[in-house]
Amino acid sequence: MTRRTKIVATIGPASDSPEVLDQLITAGVDVFRLGTAHDPVERVLERIETIRSVADTHVEPVGILVDLAGPKVRAAFGEGPVELVGQTTVKIHSGETESTATDIYVNVDDIAKSLVVGDRLHMGDGSATLVVTKVGHEYASATVERGGLMRGRPGVHVPSSRLNASTPTAEDLKYFDAVVAADVDFVAVSFVKRGRDMRALDGEKPPNGPMLIAKIETQAAIDNLESVLEHSDAVMVARGDLGLECSLPGLPALQKKIITESVAAGRPVITATQMLESMTTAPQPTRAEVTDVANAVFDGTSAVMLSGETAVGHDPVLVVKTMAEILEEAELNFDYDAWAKRMRELAPNPSDEANDTRRVAAAMRGAASQAVGALQCRVLIAVTGTGRTAREISRFRPRAEIVAVTSSERVARQLCLSWAVVPLVGSVDGTGTKRVMAILSRIRDAGHLKPGELVPMVLGNSNSALVSNVMRIENVPS
Repeated sequence: MTRRTKIVATIGPASDSPEVLDQLITAGVDVFRLGTAHDPVERVLERIETIRSVADTHVEPVGILVDLAGPKVRAAFGEGPVELVGQTTVKIHSGETESTATDIYVNVDDIAKSLVVGDRLHMGDGSATLVVTKVGHEYASATVERGGLMRGRPGVHVPSSRLNASTPTAEDLKYFDAVVAADVDFVAVSFVKRGRDMRALDGEKPPNGPMLIAKIETQAAIDNLESVLEHSDAVMVARGDLGLECSLPGLPALQKKIITESVAAGRPVITATQMLESMTTAPQPTRAEVTDVANAVFDGTSAVMLSGETAVGHDPVLVVKTMAEILEEAELNFDYDAWAKRMRELAPNPSDEANDTRRVAAAMRGAASQAVGALQCRVLIAVTGTGRTAREISRFRPRAEIVAVTSSERVARQLCLSWAVVPLVGSVDGTGTKRVMAILSRIRDAGHLKPGELVPMVLGNSNSALVSNVMRIENVPS
């Protein structure tokens, strides 16, 4: 059985050569992620071109995700490490002056006016923590509650309710226009607070445009999750800032909530941050990390994401191979029946749809997932023009591999993020039984089917059909 949970790998200096990219695809990467926080537009576009040229040598489609940096607060340190010592007092200023152990400069205008006494500021993803003790006109004073070493431009987490910065930023929009022109498949938006933040990105809807991924990393996004889901095509559980913004002990429960509600809404969901962090330098993960990855699978995540492990780690290919092995083992113990039952309870009832076309499509997708369980089928086929049919079936987490046949290479790449979906590019003309048999033969020849086995199929009655309004159960021809 093909691995169901998808792997997103971040590209950086350790992994951006054609040779390593080729090995990463072979090891199991489904989607490559490119950050924008530290690279100019030109470098991002260059990496997109390199990934595409390498991916074109492989049979399996590979997606590309560009992650917009958003209004990230950063401190300015030099290249050499600066130690923030516990229980000392520091001053927090606005500006780009190089910070010291006693004076910290951040890229926010009038930072002192944004803070209140008692605010906790986490630096370097929690490597150090400051508590604000006094707020003045020019700077704020804080006590170093937990010290740590700082270098470069570490992030500074300020409670999101304190900042008025909007997302996406002007810089984000510049990157967005450039990567849309380069036909990327996914764009992630950082520090989303409400649905209207996603609407600020103009452009065509998928599949003609990229799928927009809302990164859930603020309390406001949790509070407005329904609105965020409505205006997003996918979701990322960005546990780094989310774990600083909300209660750290409460993070596992938030992860479960976001994943469940996102999948129920038909949105693929990525679980991110420190999945196999120790493998940035170590040859194997910790036991806790293995358990964390497995629990993300049990929570129902569509994909897991590797960050520094593949961007700057000592062996990106080994990390991906290790992740794939953990995912496959966890999937053997996933409770498919309980998940499907829960999704049927949470998903909108097809009869509630006002539109007859959508009502028929929803009924077909639900029936197909149930047919897999009743017939114990190994493969389920979805013929789709936009990818929606395959994604909607995927949310029920059927035991079968979902082979999605589409004529669009862009749709195939966007389906690389969907749980258990195996995209297959191809178009079969005709109608009725002749067309169905041609589709089955094509998938059989690609190695996904065996002659004689039973296969549920969801499709339109022709290539020009606007909705998947047919479900058939067929034997694969010899």
